[in-house]
Amino acid sequence: MPSIQLLPDLLINQIAAGEVVERPASVLKELLENAVDAGGRSIEVQLEQGGIRRIRVADDGCGIAPGELTLALARHATSKIACLDDLERVGTMGFRGEALAAIAGVTRLAITSRAHGESHAWKIEAGRGEPVPAALTEGTVVDVADLYYNTPARRKFLKTDATEFAHCDEAFRRVALARPDLAMQLAHNGRITHRLPVSDAQRRIRALMGDDFVAHARTLEADAGLLRLGGMASLPAYSRSGRDAQYFFVNGRFVRDKLIAHAVREAYADILHGSRHPAFVLFLDVDPATVDVNVHPAKVEVRFRESRAVHQFVLHALRRVLGGSGAAEPVAVTAARPVNTAEPAPPAGGGWPGHPPDGAGQGRLAMDSASRSYFDFAMPAARPPQHLDAPSVGEDAAVPPLGFALAQLHGVYVLAQNADGLVLVDMHAAHERILYEKLKAVLDGTPAVQRLLIPAVFAASAREMATAEAQRDTLQAMGFEVAAAGPGELAVRTVPALLARAATSDLVHSLLEELHDYPASEVITARRNELLATMACHGAVRANRQLTIPEMNALLRDMEQTERADQCNHGRPTWTRFSLDELDRFFLRGQ
Repeated sequence: MPSIQLLPDLLINQIAAGEVVERPASVLKELLENAVDAGGRSIEVQLEQGGIRRIRVADDGCGIAPGELTLALARHATSKIACLDDLERVGTMGFRGEALAAIAGVTRLAITSRAHGESHAWKIEAGRGEPVPAALTEGTVVDVADLYYNTPARRKFLKTDATEFAHCDEAFRRVALARPDLAMQLAHNGRITHRLPVSDAQRRIRALMGDDFVAHARTLEADAGLLRLGGMASLPAYSRSGRDAQYFFVNGRFVRDKLIAHAVREAYADILHGSRHPAFVLFLDVDPATVDVNVHPAKVEVRFRESRAVHQFVLHALRRVLGGSGAAEPVAVTAARPVNTAEPAPPAGGGWPGHPPDGAGQGRLAMDSASRSYFDFAMPAARPPQHLDAPSVGEDAAVPPLGFALAQLHGVYVLAQNADGLVLVDMHAAHERILYEKLKAVLDGTPAVQRLLIPAVFAASAREMATAEAQRDTLQAMGFEVAAAGPGELAVRTVPALLARAATSDLVHSLLEELHDYPASEVITARRNELLATMACHGAVRANRQLTIPEMNALLRDMEQTERADQCNHGRPTWTRFSLDELDRFFLRGQ
């Protein structure tokens, strides 16, 4: 064995660089964190060749005293912490005291800085002696050139300039999102790509995430004493194929945490397709003593002392903001009475279009006396009639957010008029969400069942026959009475009342397949929501089903009372609106 010996400082720094410096973006991240900690008002970044050739970060912060410039390049030298208590309550972005030394080990690094009160600036180049006088009005400039110039084997692992710049741009965005109070600028090969003035959080999010994200996101503010969560989370209609638009910050530090990721997935579980990912910019503020940021040299991972509490807080805060409908409350307005194109208006003195008084509209309902109306499969019991006069011209009244139905389009969409303009509803997607939420509510107890006057008998495979027999109790608990009706046939005698109008054979086929593929206990617990989503999809009103005006209005009212009614169980939007201003602009009215 060779004798044990101390490693040279340069080799130590190059080894450390393996953890800290993965690519140009890693260097930029460390330099930006130091610039933020300097306490200035602005940060400017210049990159060349994706940061491989050059990274220059300038700030107007406090600067570094001339006598400390040499120390700034030493390993484990920092102004951020001094004792264990400081490490356990880190309030700065940097604190490990190893980044500059590690970067200097694999680049040509120079620091020019002018501390407050100094008559001029000083410059030091790593590995080239003492500081020398330099020109700089204020703050600090760190200039990093030729990444991995002395370790060519590692340089070969770098990607194209465009790819490396994309990673640097991402590192810049993370810091810029966390600090809207700083003016920040990014230039690449002499071309400015971001010029961000001082602003508030929402304007900074709009500048970096785009108008489309802001238009499809909801603002979140939650406070639970020592835990505070704010930011914006997208609705499912803005879902992405990857996680490229997910930003989570803990005390201003961008992190990737499995606990938080799980909470976010759970919050979106009922409203987003499994292969899609939400977009969000969220800021969690906690007591620094309750979070450990000293987990990895890159400082992207954290550990929470009360991990369960943090998980539940984030989960429920997101569920609340995503759960509400975009049209939750009526708004008092002056509006014209909705024009009913499909049937006569209700007689004077009674009702609104969804619930015509004294038998109004019954002729339409009688055309489908067997299926009756939307109410029969939307609710386990008949809903008592509601009476609300539709507002007439000149009246101030509370118009429902989704307004009043006008007509049905191609058997698929419901057209309605609200106070703002036109509302367009996908009736199947909307009803699917309503049924899903109702099924979740009733499954926790004993579901109301509907006994079929004539049992539904259909052909079944040997596997389905065996599954129905083995899982009879599980099916019974869910409201289905299923038994063999003969060789290769099953009979369904009861179904959950909410699904009385569903296609029984298709529904039971799907249910038996689920029960065969997974243990019954898992179906009822872990896969419960997936199963209910399947049941809701089968039970929802189908395309080309002709609805009456009262049925359409009943659907609108149920949407307004249902959580997450803005999207179906697969993440598709259920409705949209077109304001009168938008319609006027389209038709060039007033121009």
